[in-house]
Amino acid sequence: MGTSKLSLKIPQHESLGLAVFNCGREECRPGYSWGPAIRDHYLFHYILEGRGSFFNGNRTFSLSKGDGFLICPSQMVSYRADEQTPWTYSWVGFNGADAERLVSLTGISKEKPIFHYDRDSKLKDLLRAIVEHNGPRACDEARMTAALFDFLAELMELFGGNVSVHKSGYEYVKKSIQFIDRNYSRPIDIDDIASFAGISRSHLYRLFMQHISMPPNEYLTRYRINKAAMLLRCHDLSVGEAAFSTGFSDQLYFSRVFKKIKGVPPSRYLRELKENQTPAPLASKEEES
Repeated sequence: MGTSKLSLKIPQHESLGLAVFNCGREECRPGYSWGPAIRDHYLFHYILEGRGSFFNGNRTFSLSKGDGFLICPSQMVSYRADEQTPWTYSWVGFNGADAERLVSLTGISKEKPIFHYDRDSKLKDLLRAIVEHNGPRACDEARMTAALFDFLAELMELFGGNVSVHKSGYEYVKKSIQFIDRNYSRPIDIDDIASFAGISRSHLYRLFMQHISMPPNEYLTRYRINKAAMLLRCHDLSVGEAAFSTGFSDQLYFSRVFKKIKGVPPSRYLRELKENQTPAPLASKEEES
């Protein structure tokens, strides 16, 4: 039986609370196994075809098409494809300051790692979108993150259960973050974000503090500075070009804010990059899945 595998390791830049670590799809050979071992990030697998088993340290689960399983950081696990009808699965691994909280909202956990989804192809399509949006540009990273948010939101809707109140509040935050993802290069402000989310400035502030522990104006500023740093790293842009590309109309103000967040002014950041630059792959095949 032929097998195929697509596995992408995503370069880790400044994280904005949630970042794709790796993603891919694999048609496993009969009896293919992984582990026992641990991961250092969260990892969802979703089974597209075939059968296999997953062991989480306490129990072995027999799984098939439509089933999925979660692996948590530092959790000893193993999994194995069936000898007769080996599984094909897609996966996404992710980390970041908000990863633990977002996973908790799905209702899927280390203690309850299994879920089943067969009502349509949405999860499959979202996992494929994460892979397809992989690329070197800031917009690629934003689209990957947006697809990951949508994937987690789908799990929250179906399996979140008793955390629905918190999920509802986070939906406004998610919508606001997606607006920032798509418009950070424009002269948007907090009024624009609140208007898009359909809530007041004060409500937006409370939700951001509740869910990501920072006010929306700070999130927007840090997002822009992180994107500017990425542009300086990955593209041959001047400080002024990076500033204007991330929504700053005043280069001097941009430089002050950049230094406050990054610890050095952008001119020095750029100079040190050029002095110490070593080419690094934007995406590479990874043996583990």
